[in-house]
Amino acid sequence: MFDEKNYKFNYSLTEKRNKQVILLLHGFMGNSDDFIEIIPQLSEKFCCLTVDLPGHGKTRVFGSEEYYNMPNTAKALIDLLDDLKIEKCYLFGYSMGGRLALYLAINCPNRFEKIILESASPGLKTKVERSLRYESDLKLADKLENSNFQKFLFNWYNQPLFESLRQHDNFEKVRGRRLENNPLDLAKSLQNLGIGNQPSLWDKLSNHQIPTLLMVGEYDEKFQSINTEMEELCQFAKVKIIPESGHNIHCENSREWVESIINFLIKGTEKKV
Repeated sequence: MFDEKNYKFNYSLTEKRNKQVILLLHGFMGNSDDFIEIIPQLSEKFCCLTVDLPGHGKTRVFGSEEYYNMPNTAKALIDLLDDLKIEKCYLFGYSMGGRLALYLAINCPNRFEKIILESASPGLKTKVERSLRYESDLKLADKLENSNFQKFLFNWYNQPLFESLRQHDNFEKVRGRRLENNPLDLAKSLQNLGIGNQPSLWDKLSNHQIPTLLMVGEYDEKFQSINTEMEELCQFAKVKIIPESGHNIHCENSREWVESIINFLIKGTEKKV
């Protein structure tokens, strides 16, 4: 556990501190256990640090809801790295965790050597888009607080974005892990760390200089389009389309996911030409 005033992070760190550390950030409604099946493979090459983000898993936040937002969460994660004496590391983020990872890399570029974003975006471009999305996030948060959580999960994963995940053998295991979260805490995360409330990072991409791998699934056309635009704006970003997967690549095609990460971080084969 890490206790820094308003945060008590639940985290796991593999013991091989002689290897380069990779910090892994999960998506909305996930937790650090989302990577439990693939940590053994990654830990052959890296020291793996997984964290339950605010509102998720066993992490606890004390104080007002502002401590769930992106700037404060990012600062708390940097404090955690400092506490663990990790001066510089690799950084991975999936979906919501990918948006947070990009924010971290842009605002603390000296702390990360390379980053990998899976099915992520720089946020919404305009105030109008963010305002509309924020209103939508508030309605979803209200459902989390006041409706049956299992029904919420059913509706959430019934979105077209998760069609290929629903057909995967591990889907029921994924959905079961979501039930380990507290819906009231998830609602706070959605309101404050959701895409409707985060600052847009689109105008920062042209100055972003950390080597970045943008992983998107073969079936995820929406995020293929978003990440292709990101690649065009950022000289140091490269899109990698992972076959036989949709939005949740690390679950749907973990073999290609691990291989792509190792190739990018160690072998350096995922480069722009």
